[in-house]
Amino acid sequence: MPESELGARGPLPIRLEVNGEERGGDVEARTTLADFLRDQLGLTGTHLGCEHGVCGACTVLLDSLPTRSCLVLAASADGCRVETVEGLARDGQLSRLQRAMWDSHSFQCGFCTPGFLIQATALLAENPTPTEAEVRHALSGNLCRCTGYESIVRGVLAACAGPERSGAESK
Repeated sequence: MPESELGARGPLPIRLEVNGEERGGDVEARTTLADFLRDQLGLTGTHLGCEHGVCGACTVLLDSLPTRSCLVLAASADGCRVETVEGLARDGQLSRLQRAMWDSHSFQCGFCTPGFLIQATALLAENPTPTEAEVRHALSGNLCRCTGYESIVRGVLAACAGPERSGAESK
């Protein structure tokens, strides 16, 4: 079958809002959103782990919904809003969630950190005061090979509550 009949058109122009800024580029039809963010926009905080949507390391907010960017074609995100881990800190200051995770020593190697931060950001936007069970459920699709998840859950709870919920009184 001739290439023209297969629908090959060459690079596709796309425009998105990434971390509050208009960004764009030309992508091949098969380019994933994760690859576009990393390779063309230089936003390497979006990590690629399994590239099958299982580990959660590549999670971004796509029109405010947590999305595995390794499973989304960049061309299909044309016109969308994307928030990556780089967009969480404002004016050089960590977000409340990032600060709570830091203070709780939530991560070790850091590979899974961006996905967990984005997933927790989505949770807290929808439910500012989740229970421990709700935090665990929301984060259950993200994998970490270094921690026992306790410090991650503790960090999320610390971001949304006073010392009585965060366990800070025992420090």
